[in-house]
Amino acid sequence: MTLLITVFAAVSVTAFWYCRKNDEMQLLTLCFLYWGASIMWFVDAVFEYIGDGAAFFSPALEDMLNDTYLGLSVVALGLVIWIVKLLITDPKGSVRMALKKD
Repeated sequence: MTLLITVFAAVSVTAFWYCRKNDEMQLLTLCFLYWGASIMWFVDAVFEYIGDGAAFFSPALEDMLNDTYLGLSVVALGLVIWIVKLLITDPKGSVRMALKKD
């Protein structure tokens, strides 16, 4: 489930980034984060399949639920990293203007 969730996130963000005219909101960073996580989970799945064999394809319900929470946590962490990067780089100058008002 972690692989599936991160691949869906990577594909959707990449499609959204590709449709945009400019990368003002730095979606490419989010693409790299999600594709990196997807590659990591793919390698993990390959090694787990090598270790477990056919049992890999019949996980317990509890394991699937844990993997779902982990996948959603990875997507949320990627969003947090992207938002912090946006706040630091401030591409539209919104944070700078808000701080100058005070």
